[in-house]
Amino acid sequence: AGRALVFTIEGPIGPATADYIHRGFGRLVEEGADLVVLRIDTPGGLDASMREIVRDILASPVPVAGWVGPAGARAASAGAYILMATHIAAMAPGTAVGAATPVALGGPGTPPPDGNGGDGGKGKDGGDAGGEEGPRRPGLMDKALEDAAAYMRSLARLRGRNVEWAERFVREAKSLSAEEAVELGVADLPAPSIEELLAAIDGRRVKMDGREVVLGTAGMAVVAVEPDWRTRLLAILTNPNVAYLLLLIGIYGIVLEFYSPGLTGPGLVGAISLLLALYALAILPVSYVGLALVLLGAALLVAELFIGSFGVLGVAGIVSLAAGGLLLFEEDVPGFAVSLWLVTGVAGGGGALLLAAGWMVAKSRLRRVEIGPERIVHARATVLSWHEGEGEVRFEGEVWQARGPRELALGTEVEVVGREGLVLEVRPVAREEGRP
Repeated sequence: AGRALVFTIEGPIGPATADYIHRGFGRLVEEGADLVVLRIDTPGGLDASMREIVRDILASPVPVAGWVGPAGARAASAGAYILMATHIAAMAPGTAVGAATPVALGGPGTPPPDGNGGDGGKGKDGGDAGGEEGPRRPGLMDKALEDAAAYMRSLARLRGRNVEWAERFVREAKSLSAEEAVELGVADLPAPSIEELLAAIDGRRVKMDGREVVLGTAGMAVVAVEPDWRTRLLAILTNPNVAYLLLLIGIYGIVLEFYSPGLTGPGLVGAISLLLALYALAILPVSYVGLALVLLGAALLVAELFIGSFGVLGVAGIVSLAAGGLLLFEEDVPGFAVSLWLVTGVAGGGGALLLAAGWMVAKSRLRRVEIGPERIVHARATVLSWHEGEGEVRFEGEVWQARGPRELALGTEVEVVGREGLVLEVRPVAREEGRP
């Protein structure tokens, strides 16, 4: 009966998903697979990761079926390209496919260029540019759009699907329900479940390396291939929020180790965190401007601790950390941006630490001096002997020479008001002050 291996593409598509599919497809012959089923439920993901998965599908030694399911799932953006690349495209009722316009360069809500290159030859104020309508020079968004549209057309044409609607997914961000996709030839058939999909495609012919292959899927054993520990670890490390936190932990851990040599712990944790963060940043679409702002913010906060600029450097560091976190990754795709709540938490935590440090500094200035010559001012002493404005007093268990008022009785409690060399200047404690 054969074996059908089921791989799950769920959530944002990134390096972890691409690695999971690539290593799984590399073991198809070893696993004795006769068919691969990709269960798709994704809002989209990184363009580079999507293209890696598509290349693996096109190079697969066995037929690949894409199934958007279960009910409520979607194959949006990068998921639409993957579904279009499969030999068999099936969708469960209540699912959708489409909305594949690239947003990395234009940002969310950016309208796609029109036939004249994007603005119809209009000037900034909405009027005709130079009095005449004319095409403008193509920009980066135009190039990205044309590349994505051509890629989608080629995949649809390769699998004999509706090329026009496949291109509309890209140019107009259109989406179709499962029923509409099957009716318009974007998907091949409806399938409520993987078992029903295998039963429905039994006897179908698909093209593999220029030859036709008849599928014998009836009674196939369905084997789910779950992500292993490596894929799960990679998914965690390539999460932008985790990468951002690891970067900050690494920087501050190493700084703390240099500030207090010999602690060992902060240095080890910082080094490991920094290496993991650099690994994640190496495979994610990092904005160097955002990374520079994060590093600058960390440096400013460290400088505030060492220099003490009354909060100026600290505030600038917090603002730089927040801005760097929001700009750290270039592509604006679901699941690959630093959370605004995390950035707010980091900025709020930094601000709280800054306020706490300022409060401690202010409190320390109001405290009585505990060390140094100044600490004896306003301290109390007891007269041991006195004559003509000079004598000896007992101060903190020691006998000191002192001078002050002309007459002081033995045992009188006096207050130290100053010191000149090894001689204390004292005065009697005023009774009306209520002091003992």
